[in-house]
Amino acid sequence: MMPPLLSYYGDDLTGSTDVMEALETRGVPTVLFTGIPDDALLARFAHVEAIGIAGTSRSETPDWMDAHLPAVFRWLKETGAALTHYKVCSTFDSSPTVGSIGRALDIGAELFGQSSTPLVVGAPELKRWTAFAHLFAGFRGENFRIDRHPVMSRHPVTPMAESDLRVHLGAQTEKPVGLIDLVALKAGITAEDAEAVFSTFPVVLLDVLDADTQERVGDLLWQRRARSPFVVGSSGVEYALVAKGAATPLSGRTRRFDNPGSRGPIAVVSGSCSPTTERQIRHATENGFEGIALDVAALLGEEREHEIARVVEAGSAALSAGRSPLIYSALGGETAEGAGGGRRIGRALGLVLQQLVSRHGLARAVVAGGDTSSHAIAELGIGALECLLPLPRSPGSPLCLAHRADGSRLEVAFKGGQVGGDDYFSLVRDS
Repeated sequence: MMPPLLSYYGDDLTGSTDVMEALETRGVPTVLFTGIPDDALLARFAHVEAIGIAGTSRSETPDWMDAHLPAVFRWLKETGAALTHYKVCSTFDSSPTVGSIGRALDIGAELFGQSSTPLVVGAPELKRWTAFAHLFAGFRGENFRIDRHPVMSRHPVTPMAESDLRVHLGAQTEKPVGLIDLVALKAGITAEDAEAVFSTFPVVLLDVLDADTQERVGDLLWQRRARSPFVVGSSGVEYALVAKGAATPLSGRTRRFDNPGSRGPIAVVSGSCSPTTERQIRHATENGFEGIALDVAALLGEEREHEIARVVEAGSAALSAGRSPLIYSALGGETAEGAGGGRRIGRALGLVLQQLVSRHGLARAVVAGGDTSSHAIAELGIGALECLLPLPRSPGSPLCLAHRADGSRLEVAFKGGQVGGDDYFSLVRDS
C-alpha cells in the first residue's frame, strides 16, 4: 500500500465523516475506520489517498486522551502520510476537562517531534470563519461571533464563552498561540515571514475568511509538511488543502456521485439536544415518521433493559406498518450528559438501532448527534465507512456506505446536532 497523502483522527464520528465528505467531493478517495484496522481490513482499501479513524475524544477527559491518543497518533504517523490531522469541531467547543483540544495538541506535537503546530478552524463551506483569531458561525441565515451564538454559547457541556481562539485554547495548553491573520495572508505572506511566526510560537492559528485566505493556508500547510506534519483543526484543514487554487496534490479535483434512490422505510435514533435537531424531528413526525420518545431516566436507572426493549418493540411496530421510526432522547433542551450519561444513551440508541436493522433487514438508517454517533457506532459492528452521497444543505453529514464485521453493508448517515435543514430525515429516507 502506498503511503496516503493524509491521515486523520476525528474527535467524534460526525466530525470524521465531515472530513471524509470534504475530501471525497473533491475527488480524493478516502476511507474512515472506526478503530485501528487490522491488516486484512486495511488491505481492502489500498487504493485510497486519505485514511481516517473516527474517535470519541470530543467527549472524553484529558486522562482518557493520555491513555488512548498516543497509540492512534503513532499508527497514523506510521502510515507514512504527508500530513496527519487531529480533527476538531468547527465550533471549537471544548474545555480543560472535556474534549480538551489543547491536551490532544500537546500529545500529538510531542509524538511527531515538532516545535510548532498549525491550527486551522475557519471553513466557509460550513459557515465558519476566523478573523483576527475570532471565530464566527452561521445559524439560520445569520452569522454570530461564537460566544454570542444562540446554540454554542449555551452548549450544555462545553459552552463557548470566548471567541478569541488563542484565549480559549490558552486555557487548555501552556503553549503560547500565535496568529497569521487574514491581512497577512491576503497580502501574500512569504514563506520566510510565515516561518518567522512558526519559529516564535509553538502553536500558530491561521485565519480563514474566504477563498483567497483558504488557498494560501492550504499552500502553507503543504509547504510546512516536513517541519509540521501534525496539524490541528476543523475540516477547514481539508478544505484548504483541496482548494482549487492551492498548490497541493489534493487540489483541483472533482467527483460525480450517483443517487442510490430510496430504500423504503428507515430507522432513526437521536441523542441530540440541539434546537436544529428538534425542528428536524418535528418535521419528520409530520411527514411519515413515527416519533418514539426514549425515557432517559428509565434508561439510566434500573429499568434500562426494559426501556430498550420497549422502544425496540415500538420501532418494530412502526416498521411493520410501513412507517419509519424516529427514536429520540431529547426534543430540544438538555439530556443527562454527566457521569457517563451521554455515553450510555449513545450506546443504548446504537443497540436499539442494531436490533431494528437486524430484525427488519433495513438497508438505511440515521444516527443524530455527534457524541451519540461516536458511541452508537460501536453497537452496529461497523469497521469502515465510505462516502456514498453528499446530502443537500447538510455539509459534513453525508450518506455513507458502512462495511460491517459480519460482511454485510448498511447505508447510514451520521448527523451532527447543528447540521441540515428541517427536512434532513426525510431527505435521507427519500434519496
